[in-house]
Amino acid sequence: MCDSVRFSIPEEQEPGILAGSLSKHFPPPYQLLTQEYLWMDKNTGNLYTTDKKMDREALCPEGTKAQECIIQHNAVVGPSGDLILFHVIIEDINDNAPHFGNSEIHLRVSEDVTVGTSFILDDQAQDRDTGRNGDVEYHLEGSDEVFSLKVEDRSFITLAVNTALDRETQEQYQMVLVATDCGSDPLSSTATLIVTVTDVNDNCPSFSSDSPRRVTIPGDSPKDMVVAQVTATDPDSGPNAAIVYSLSPKVSERAKKLFSLHSLTGYIRLRQDLQSDNSEELVLKVLASGLHCPPADTQVTVSVLPRANQEPTIKIGFIAEHQNQTVVISENQPPTVFAVLELEDDSSFKNSSLAIEGEVPFILSPQNGKYLLSTSKPLDYEIKSEHHIPVVLHTRSAKGSVMKPSRYVIRVFVADVNDNAPHFLQSHYQLEVEENNQPGMSLLQVSASDADSGYNGKVTYRLDKHASTIFNIDHVTGQLSVSASLDREQQYVHRLTVVARDSGSPALESIATVTINVVDQNDNAPVFLTQHFIFFIPENVAQFAQVGKVGVIDPDEGKNGNTEVHVINKSEPFVVDNIQGTLRTTTNLDRETEDRYELYLLASDHGHPVSLTSTARVTIFVEDINDNQPKVILPNSNVSCMTVSPETMAGTMITKIYAIDEDSGQNSEITYNVVVQEPEHNSSPFRVDSRSGNVTLVQRLVGNDLGMHHLFIVVSDGGKPAPLHTTVWINLLVNESMEPCHLDSAPTWTGSSDFLVRTTSKDPICEVEEGATWSAQTILLAGLAMMLASICLLVVTAVLYLKQRRRPQRKNEIPLRLKDKYYSDD
Repeated sequence: MCDSVRFSIPEEQEPGILAGSLSKHFPPPYQLLTQEYLWMDKNTGNLYTTDKKMDREALCPEGTKAQECIIQHNAVVGPSGDLILFHVIIEDINDNAPHFGNSEIHLRVSEDVTVGTSFILDDQAQDRDTGRNGDVEYHLEGSDEVFSLKVEDRSFITLAVNTALDRETQEQYQMVLVATDCGSDPLSSTATLIVTVTDVNDNCPSFSSDSPRRVTIPGDSPKDMVVAQVTATDPDSGPNAAIVYSLSPKVSERAKKLFSLHSLTGYIRLRQDLQSDNSEELVLKVLASGLHCPPADTQVTVSVLPRANQEPTIKIGFIAEHQNQTVVISENQPPTVFAVLELEDDSSFKNSSLAIEGEVPFILSPQNGKYLLSTSKPLDYEIKSEHHIPVVLHTRSAKGSVMKPSRYVIRVFVADVNDNAPHFLQSHYQLEVEENNQPGMSLLQVSASDADSGYNGKVTYRLDKHASTIFNIDHVTGQLSVSASLDREQQYVHRLTVVARDSGSPALESIATVTINVVDQNDNAPVFLTQHFIFFIPENVAQFAQVGKVGVIDPDEGKNGNTEVHVINKSEPFVVDNIQGTLRTTTNLDRETEDRYELYLLASDHGHPVSLTSTARVTIFVEDINDNQPKVILPNSNVSCMTVSPETMAGTMITKIYAIDEDSGQNSEITYNVVVQEPEHNSSPFRVDSRSGNVTLVQRLVGNDLGMHHLFIVVSDGGKPAPLHTTVWINLLVNESMEPCHLDSAPTWTGSSDFLVRTTSKDPICEVEEGATWSAQTILLAGLAMMLASICLLVVTAVLYLKQRRRPQRKNEIPLRLKDKYYSDD
């Protein structure tokens, strides 16, 4: 093996690009053992790129930056078939842009950083190319000159601060870091550089302009009432912005007794109930303190007004469940009394009364100086979950003056019961999904809502028990997915029932149906009903005659399942009728020319994007019909003549008639018969065997036999229903001189024209010239001799016939090279 041969080629080349040639190093022929990326011309040794492009970074992932990317190839070269090894160096092109590991680079910088400080950026771009194609340069966009970029030896990059930072002015800077390689046609990529300015404690609290300076409260204000809220701000963040509120030590004891200040929220509240009939003003000096800062201060003046004349109060006695002066009533209950209202301290007032204001499902019924508060109809949580009942107090003073009505609000919460089943947004969902989907694919999300609340309105989803196990639904979100690939040929539609169930007790359910129509893909090639069709057809059938059915099926649908069948070897005289699904002839078939055809069928569908195909083998046997009449080979002419010596012994075979028939089987079985011309008063010393065609002398020749004997032979085949015939003359001259004889013209048949019908196998003869009358004794001897000869010939013929029947049909034919000329040793 030789490994000193090296070729270089840039990566990503188009097919057919010359990479090098082995012809300069080795003699032909050439054979490349692996042809995944390169193929080789076996005569020239030239190497060319294939359709599969070479990616240097994929082929040599470990050495793409510093080393050469070398692919080894083996080839067999030269007449002796030497195995050689040669190297192909894949040269880099700039086909990879720099790549950042993260699309965002985050950096935190303190706002008090010194101008000129630099920070190393760890997230650098990587380029898989090599050399100049893999060298990366950087620049910064959108920095507004606040920051700049420094690159040292391409090994690391730093970000420099050019101007002073102030977090309170701008907390974050967002820039674009651009990485560009140094290739001849440079490629680039970007990452977002986000600089967050961190806080330092460089600001102190100050009271905002909208912080209250003066408030007024009534003299009967209750305990814990919010009087005011002071607000101070610190531009810093986090702990640096924490503010603590306090009252100044200079605040009066009266103010300290009446008011409290929350240190974190700045709320000023009453420490106790006010019972003041006089006006007064109290001044509160509030301090706001920050970390390492002197306190800021503000002043709040509280004016206390004298309390108004006392009105009657309403005492409420709850019968139903209540919490914090709020009644809780379950929905759907019949009208129910849930509270008793009573007026107190109304001695100074006259004609006090209570009434409900507005249209609400409640009534107030006076009874024995009290009022019964009840629902006027069942409440519905889903319509309204909370009611505010406005109760109005109408009073007159002791002096008879009408006082301004007082209003009280009684809150009623309606407790939910599970009286609503979940409700699907739509009762039927329908979607289409292509078969062969990825397992785990999300299909759709069903959604049902429940007007109830809490657990009564919490909906979960499930599939009914009849659903296929390949479908799953998220119990919480209602996301429907399929865990296996769908196959349209197995099931083209899936119908699922989704059950939505709430969490109430007892739980309520509703259902929705999901119909999934599986869309066909061309994933099934056409399939022939058998891989090997065998047909029999008679020869000489009409053009476009049907040979047989060539069934093909494709379980896909639409164009994916529409198939066409074609004959691959178009030189054969057959075509496929795709409408009828049959194989037909395109020309007349002749068994004697071709008795068997082997062809292949190609079935293809009309699928997209790729048509799928399959093949089947077809064997067609052409059956013989009797369309060829026997052809006489010996004698080769009707004027042929043979001289027979009078001394010839009886039983001697004089000559032989030999004929062939190009048909096969029974159609090619030949018999030979002598036709007798009327009147048949003469007897010939010659006999023709009907099977072998042998012409034999059956009796001793006498003086009367001298002269010419013409035998008119009908040669017939065994065809059904009607055999075919041909005729020949056998001309024998009985003469003491053995000189060759010859006829100037062929004998003429003078008998009737229906000799073919009257032909028998008794081998009679026809003589043209008259002979002498034989004696009775001679006739008897000749008859005995002929009988013995006939028996012998019959036995021999039977043996030969049985041997011939055991041979294959085609071997009954005379080889084609003998059809033009035939020689016999008989």
